[in-house]
Amino acid sequence: MKKTFLYSLAVLASVSLASCNGDYDDWAQPQHNPQEASAAKYGITFTAGPEAECNMPDEDGVINLVTVNSTDADVTGYTLKDLKVNGEAIKGEIVGNNIQVDANELEKILCTQNKSRASVARDINVESKVSVNLASGDAVAINTVGTTTAKLKPTPTPAIDEQGYYMLGEVNGNNWDATSPVRMTKVSDGVYQLKVTTEKDKNYFKFYEGSKWDESGNWDVINKGVMGCEKDGSEDASGTIYYTGDSWGTPQTMVIVGAGTWIVTLDMNNLSYSVGKPILYMAGDANGWKQIDVLNSDDGVHFTGYMYLNQKGFKFSTQPNWDGTNYGADFDTAPDAGNIVITEDAGFYQVDVNLSEKTYTLTPFTIGIIGNATPKGWGGDTDMTYNPEERCWELKNVELTDGEMKFRHTNDWSLNWGGPLDALVHDGANIAINEAGTYDIKLYVDWAEGTAKCEMTKK
Repeated sequence: MKKTFLYSLAVLASVSLASCNGDYDDWAQPQHNPQEASAAKYGITFTAGPEAECNMPDEDGVINLVTVNSTDADVTGYTLKDLKVNGEAIKGEIVGNNIQVDANELEKILCTQNKSRASVARDINVESKVSVNLASGDAVAINTVGTTTAKLKPTPTPAIDEQGYYMLGEVNGNNWDATSPVRMTKVSDGVYQLKVTTEKDKNYFKFYEGSKWDESGNWDVINKGVMGCEKDGSEDASGTIYYTGDSWGTPQTMVIVGAGTWIVTLDMNNLSYSVGKPILYMAGDANGWKQIDVLNSDDGVHFTGYMYLNQKGFKFSTQPNWDGTNYGADFDTAPDAGNIVITEDAGFYQVDVNLSEKTYTLTPFTIGIIGNATPKGWGGDTDMTYNPEERCWELKNVELTDGEMKFRHTNDWSLNWGGPLDALVHDGANIAINEAGTYDIKLYVDWAEGTAKCEMTKK
């Protein structure tokens, strides 16, 4: 039995060796696929198509975006392998020498990327990859992506209704009563807002044109001016507006999630909406263009915040990103609006914004320490310095004695902080200093939450 087993192993080994000497002589040598041909071999060129610069809408529903040509007589046609607009994939097909795309799909991509449906010409980059069809019947891939440009102007959207806009739905107790519309307030040209209260876990609503309202509550009339979102029941905090007769689709119902108070914004310039707490955000050079500085409001029109600003520009926004309504120079909401640039010195300011009047004011703002443990006692503030890199107020090498202290702003008690050092609150208890000495102090204020924390280092 042992001899038979060894003989079997020897036979298997010889078969294996024979196989190795056949099709795969070198196991370490990887297999290679045939190389793709270069575009130059067939004289392939990509140029802007005959409709690469045009105004929407398109009559036949397609846009001839790119034209492909070849100098090689053996090339009888092309097959589209890949197509991207500003880096985003889009379906297309080749008809003759032209790469065609659906006009609606192209317009949606263009408007979504710019967060605006405004009828403003947009520059785009197009990347195309094709294979060539040869007279022999073969198809040869091309390893070069052709890059072209285009300039398209989205379809004009409905004119701003001179009679404004209103809401119907589960807001402010309306409950879809068409005879009692909830009117929105015009806060700037083309921008409307409303402070709403909700009571349910899910609160449905739509927007309506003021000129289409019928006092008898005739829905056949009212629905001629209905505006909504893309997907029914959308809980998104912001999105694109769809309107009656829209080629993009039928306006659907939006949802505000949860009971509470909200600010609803309708931007008819860009055909967008947003739902959020009455907050504006500032993003600019001074904070790395991040929406981390806030301005609070009770009415959605008047906002107040506290922040460091420099002369290198900023914008206000309704969302903690760029997806909502953004206000640039002169409170322009266009996507390409310039930045707001202050003429005042760089520094920390109280910022007051009036969206209705399109104005803002800056008031210099300081924070200091006060109390019988501080150099000036309870009679005056020892001012701190704002550190924009660490986003904190600091005081170095300050002499403190046994006693108490608090933080307050600009020699005024309207804003003051006390309590535990790691959880300071407005009007909190006095802070006890139990050991006299020289200290470095850092104060970090969370303006959104109204809280602060302090780091004190005794030297």
